[in-house]
Amino acid sequence: MELDAEKPVPETRGVSVEELATVDLAGEIEGMEGRHLRMRVVKIEPGGVFGPMHDHRGRPGTVYILQGTITDHRDGVARDYGPGVGWPEDRNTTHWLENRGTVPAVEISVDIVSQD
Repeated sequence: MELDAEKPVPETRGVSVEELATVDLAGEIEGMEGRHLRMRVVKIEPGGVFGPMHDHRGRPGTVYILQGTITDHRDGVARDYGPGVGWPEDRNTTHWLENRGTVPAVEISVDIVSQD
């Protein structure tokens, strides 16, 4: 973990996203009309950035790292996550991600999203 030096957030680059599955939550959980549960695989190439700075209000989720190391920048702190670990993304999460390593970083991301 290191403190970020308030560097500007780079634009997204070197990122590919593949949707693996979705479930329409309207018939599954009362009050979830208009929402989907979504699972994606996100690949961030070495030097890649998943930005810009974004929040997860109304879009909670979790991330699990399969390969490589992803640096998560939030609250002025840069934290590295490697294979076998992950993090929650709740309404208080505002962050951006990067791959500072030399191999592609691959994560599974599961979140609840609006259908629109």
